[in-house]
Amino acid sequence: MTKRFLILLLTIPFFAQAQTRKYSNEFLQIGIGSRAFGMSGSVASSANDVTAGYWNPAGLTRMRTNAQASLMHSSYFAGIAKYDYAGFATFVADNTAVVGVSVIRFGVDDIPDTSELISADGSINYDRVRSFSAADYAFMFSYARNHRGRQSDENGLSYGANVKVIHRKVGEYGKSWGFGFDVGAQYKLNNFIFSAVGRDITTTFNAWSYNPDKFGSVYTATGNDIPQNSTETTLPRIVLGAAYYKAFGDKFGLTTETNLNLTTDGQRNVLLSADPVSIDPTIGLEADFKKTVYLRSGIGNIQKISDFEGKQTYSIQPNIGLGIRIKNFSIDYALTNVGNQSDALYSNVFSLRLDFER
Repeated sequence: MTKRFLILLLTIPFFAQAQTRKYSNEFLQIGIGSRAFGMSGSVASSANDVTAGYWNPAGLTRMRTNAQASLMHSSYFAGIAKYDYAGFATFVADNTAVVGVSVIRFGVDDIPDTSELISADGSINYDRVRSFSAADYAFMFSYARNHRGRQSDENGLSYGANVKVIHRKVGEYGKSWGFGFDVGAQYKLNNFIFSAVGRDITTTFNAWSYNPDKFGSVYTATGNDIPQNSTETTLPRIVLGAAYYKAFGDKFGLTTETNLNLTTDGQRNVLLSADPVSIDPTIGLEADFKKTVYLRSGIGNIQKISDFEGKQTYSIQPNIGLGIRIKNFSIDYALTNVGNQSDALYSNVFSLRLDFER
């Protein structure tokens, strides 16, 4: 079964590549959870809490409590854009299955609309300036299952899937609705966990519709292209991962993980660049003290860049983070984009998690 599953993940993207090459829904590639950000997204194998609904739904079966809820907030572009996440998951079916829901919003609010600033007679009226929001929403419904019950330390296979509903809106100018699917699996073998995830595995479709009444003559007179109703597609992405956990006595532990992100939308500037499939590797580390205090680091976004003399070098994006768990409450923090040579901006990411028992 595992072999057939991997073959399915690796062959579907090539059928999709023959049909379309469009980009969309890039906000869903940002990620969620400060733990994952601190490890540069290398969590496809080690994800074992409610945030696994995004990274690998199979990891939901390894939650340490019966139910979990999580919240996250971060800002981008000097606070202009807001990125928020909320998730909940709980065991069902005699603790052999998990259902969950995740909500993601990425938006820019209070954008001035000056299309009616100048009246027909040429006068300026600032009272006619309105504001609007451009926001992307994703609603993910997860289901995961194993046959061992809620016993995260036992060897074996877990698997899961997501149904995604995507809504994107630009004020009253236009909006879109989209649908897609993710699938994932984790296989635990002693201290190793191997994983495979297929995101947007059947391609995700977004149907855009625009409000022609909002595009008045001012847009045509100033040479703007008026958008037409259209459909975008998000091509599949495959993530292969392996994680290893080592305990040092009864107090310290270390988790190491590496992920290979395979994109199918053409050549990208990543470590292994090819057409149509490029491979972007990431590495993450997590050290823990009594499963209570966590220190994390990761390396990702490996790119080839050229200096003013044309000499090519590689740049990396290191991330760091920490976490604290007090009984059934966890708070995590991550500092991302640290030292990225191509972008001096960085973001502070905070996330909370609550564990519940019946």
